[in-house]
Amino acid sequence: MKLTAQQLKDFDELGYLFMPECFNPEEVALLKQEAGDVLSQQRPEIWREKNGAPRTAFAAHTYNEACGILASHKRLVEPLQQLFGEDVYVHQFKINAKAAFTGEVWQWHQDFPTWQADDGMPDARAMNIAVFLDDVMPINGPLMLVPRSHKSGALKSEHDLETTSYPLWTLDNQTVTDLVEKNGIVTPTGKAGGVLMFHANLVHGSSGNITPYPRRIVYLTLNAVSNAIQKPTRPEFIAHRDFTPVHAGSDEALTDYVKQQRKAA
Repeated sequence: MKLTAQQLKDFDELGYLFMPECFNPEEVALLKQEAGDVLSQQRPEIWREKNGAPRTAFAAHTYNEACGILASHKRLVEPLQQLFGEDVYVHQFKINAKAAFTGEVWQWHQDFPTWQADDGMPDARAMNIAVFLDDVMPINGPLMLVPRSHKSGALKSEHDLETTSYPLWTLDNQTVTDLVEKNGIVTPTGKAGGVLMFHANLVHGSSGNITPYPRRIVYLTLNAVSNAIQKPTRPEFIAHRDFTPVHAGSDEALTDYVKQQRKAA
């Protein structure tokens, strides 16, 4: 899937791009089912909220076939190859499960400072591309973005080890206030199957979820091969050391998997 000239222009200006209903209901149903299976497991790759609810399932593409298909899906890989002008590899794959009633906040941050400090990533030539597995609404902890904040480059961040169960390099309140006063806040919302991609230096965060509606999102982080990490400090399942380029799979890969599963049943 190639981005249009207008989409490329919008991304350059705003730092993000939202593509509603990128995956169809059948594909979404499969991914929701598989995500539920992953999040129900007890394994070191699955980190939990302080109350025990699943928060993040790392590297699911290595132990779940459907997630493995998604990690090389044409609709996710090709736009990043186009933007970076070179091959990409999977730096990180995770399912963020902002559970109903109990999902905790994600503090204001940029992604690149964490990747740089914890993984030794040279430049901001990696990007998150997110797939909505549930309807993302204004009420269930949607991702909040500060448009154009990527143009400020990598900002000073402090390592927050206390707010949540996930250590993160975060921004101070004054920095966020100044950026928001200048650029505002947007909350891309939409039905399950939507895809959101945003620049590694775009400031973002999300509030807790106290509604009955879960907000599960798959985050595929693809990094330019020339920008491979150099000094990883986190486990391999968080920051991958396999820099093999991802080859975009078939656009029908998830649909074909569903058909195979039905035949086998």
